Amino acid sequence: MKNIGLLVCLFVGFSTSALAQGDAEKGKTKAVTCGACHGADGNSALAMNPKIAGQHANYLAKQLTEFKLAGQTDGKEGRNNAVMNGMSAVLSEQDILDLAAYFSSQEATPSEASEDAIELGNKLYVGGDLDRGITACIACHGPKGNGTSLSGFPDISGQHAEYIATQLKAFRSGDRANSLNGMMADIAKRMTDKDIEVISSYVAGLH
Repeated sequence: MKNIGLLVCLFVGFSTSALAQGDAEKGKTKAVTCGACHGADGNSALAMNPKIAGQHANYLAKQLTEFKLAGQTDGKEGRNNAVMNGMSAVLSEQDILDLAAYFSSQEATPSEASEDAIELGNKLYVGGDLDRGITACIACHGPKGNGTSLSGFPDISGQHAEYIATQLKAFRSGDRANSLNGMMADIAKRMTDKDIEVISSYVAGLH
């Protein structure tokens, strides 16, 4: 196993003016129920659940808003997930902003990449595959996988490999369709299972 300190496209934003209204202290109190799946500080112990500690607040707010929208439209709009649709259904806009402020203020724990995923993972992350039309992940998520808050690209550094793989497959199948201009679906549909396996492991080691 090896940590990757350097060398790294998934998800997108709420308005920055609205983010100023988020209260991290109130969010901490409201986050108690979130801890069962994501951990009290947003560092989930289960690889199937994403780490949300340190994630950009606008990205977190966008996802919660879209989970709520999916619940209101029977999955026809937004981001559909049976568990999160229910959890977000009772949240007000202020609740969402407060939760986003709290989790974004926490520090994410690092993960590791498997040795056998580093070479091919780095090749895909940094250079993509022009012959197959796969855009380099680094173009949106940056060299360390941190993404950018203003553009809405999420921080994927240190994320659980299993969660990343699940989301890429969801984008590929069309089960998830809430990326900016559908870019993740366009990229993921060109990826093989092996591509997804290695890139998911690779980004887990970025920090």
